[in-house]
Amino acid sequence: MDQRGETAPEFDWPARPDTSLALNRMGTFDWDLDSGQMHLDPTALKVLDLRPDEFSGTPDGLRARLVSGEEARIDARVAQALKEGRSHYGAYFRSRRRDGSAGWNHIQGHILRDPQGRPYRIIGILRDAAHDPGEPGAGGSHDEGRRRMTGVVERTTAILAHARTVNDVTDVLKDPEALGHLGAVSVMLGVVDGGRIHLVAEGRLGSYVPEIEYTRIDAQFPMSEAVRSLRPVFIASRDDFRERYPTLWPYIEPLDVCSGVYLPLIAQGRAIGALGLLYTRPGDFTAEERNVLMALGSGIAQSLQRAILFEQEHDLAEGLQRAMLPRRIPEVAGVRIAVRYRAARVGRDIGGDWYDVIPLGDGRVGVMIGDVEGHDTDAAAVMGQLRIAMRAYVAEGHTPGTAMARASAFLRELETERFATCTYAEVDLNTGTLRMVRAGHLDPVLRRGDGSAHRVQVAGGLPLGLRTPDGPQAAPATGTGYPVTALDLHPGDTLVLCTDGLTERPGGDSERGMRELMDAVRDGPVEVEELADVLCDLIGDAGGGDDMALLLLRRRGTPAPRGGGPLRHRLDPGDPAAPAHARHLIRAATEAWGARGRSDEIVLVADELMTNALVHTEGGGHVGMRRTVDGRIRVEVEDTSSALPYRREAGEWAMSGRGLLLVDGLADAWGVEPRGGGKCVWAEFASEPPTAG
Repeated sequence: MDQRGETAPEFDWPARPDTSLALNRMGTFDWDLDSGQMHLDPTALKVLDLRPDEFSGTPDGLRARLVSGEEARIDARVAQALKEGRSHYGAYFRSRRRDGSAGWNHIQGHILRDPQGRPYRIIGILRDAAHDPGEPGAGGSHDEGRRRMTGVVERTTAILAHARTVNDVTDVLKDPEALGHLGAVSVMLGVVDGGRIHLVAEGRLGSYVPEIEYTRIDAQFPMSEAVRSLRPVFIASRDDFRERYPTLWPYIEPLDVCSGVYLPLIAQGRAIGALGLLYTRPGDFTAEERNVLMALGSGIAQSLQRAILFEQEHDLAEGLQRAMLPRRIPEVAGVRIAVRYRAARVGRDIGGDWYDVIPLGDGRVGVMIGDVEGHDTDAAAVMGQLRIAMRAYVAEGHTPGTAMARASAFLRELETERFATCTYAEVDLNTGTLRMVRAGHLDPVLRRGDGSAHRVQVAGGLPLGLRTPDGPQAAPATGTGYPVTALDLHPGDTLVLCTDGLTERPGGDSERGMRELMDAVRDGPVEVEELADVLCDLIGDAGGGDDMALLLLRRRGTPAPRGGGPLRHRLDPGDPAAPAHARHLIRAATEAWGARGRSDEIVLVADELMTNALVHTEGGGHVGMRRTVDGRIRVEVEDTSSALPYRREAGEWAMSGRGLLLVDGLADAWGVEPRGGGKCVWAEFASEPPTAG
């Protein structure tokens, strides 16, 4: 009994572990990784506000109580610990209670491994983070703020793990639902560019000013100081801003900012950028806040470095791919040839698709199209080597079958473990004889002069680089292993060669893609340039994510196309009236096509594209306008330069390309396509402007 004569509650002495845990709202869990079964004790169920009959006994049974996004973050934390061979992991996370309110919890697990190091079981503790031992009540506002900041850092780091480009990183930093929960009213990201810092993103407050978009590393700015010293810069008051950074103060003074922090983004021992956070609250940062912010800077630095390396690799791969394709398509008497190449994806994934045209003399011409397996820099390099080798074998005078067999042997000797598909066609324009050989590629399509179209069943061999079942030598029954199919190509007939990027559709429905291709070939215009555009329009938003190469060859001899075709106008550098005349024609055609409401936008974009062609290239070009298969108005400006502008998803912080930002803002879609002897920059518009809202 106590001094008041009351009977004290009876507890075991010393208290059992489960009693101690339960009194502090700490439950336990046991997770069998082999079977997937999970056990939660009664206290753990209470922490998550789960009834025993609601829990399925597996990790999936926790989903009903986890706030959106938290499950993926916890899974990533566990997977990382398993992958790195660690024995412990921990994470704060938010759960949704039965009444709809959210609360913070903490999980800590111990990973058990067998003698071979294979993880087979996780035993741990699940606790209500608002009832930490030794803290009063709900833990206080300071503890809640610490958990909130820690959670923001963890979630931001998890999101940034998927960032592939610098734009991906800046999008996360500008999201008010991301770093804004740290309490910052402005978030700035600067990237080191030589001896300068380029401010590439600013979010929320609107404090971006062009005058400090670029600053020298040796300048008296806090971001520059953080990069120079490799140490964070903490600013506790407006007076601190004014006294330490008088050059920056005129830009800070009008803002509701009382403190800030500038974190160096360090990767591999050097600063690659800096992160700035501005706050309305005055006062210095606690040691705990500084540690959390430095952890945030470390995570952003790793993501930014990955993004920079990714973009550098993409630029290298894209340049390599452009260099490997023919710079120009030769003029061949007696035929009209059109080529197109379109990359369906933006990023590191580039393809090994190629095309080529080879004049053979004596009225003969060879055309080929192919696709190296894979979507990376190695695929583009192999493509270039294979295209040149195939071209050399054909130019030496080998028959189509022999040239294909030698190209296959060449690819095997490269020891790349890559294979390729290819179709080669050789036309004798004196007789109209067309001889074709195929190596695992799509059958070509032939459109006759009367408008009918059909797939040509070309007897094919194995894809290039693969060995026959009997070894590296071809089977005796097939000679070279690549039999030749011959047919007549009459005047007005058009041969269509393409890679499977043109027929692929989401879900693997390539047959639907082939039917759409056949319909477009059958119903499309006669002129090969126009038909090539129509076929490219088939990809649109329905493409399967692969690159696409297309080559069309039409034997001359049909009448000219009927009147009323698409607009096409020559741009000569020495003719100052050419752009004005073109603008007049474009406006008239736009209004005639029922798009009067967008005529100003279309003319402005066309004028920008024409100006770029005349100012930045030599030899002038052509401007054209036509209707696409889905009813859009498409403006195209072609020039003879093979240099393609980089396609960057830039915002208002972009380093260059202000004209293309105008195009991007006005057009519904735009892009650049290589065209043998040059390129085509295009923009598309719906007949009616998009509805606001």
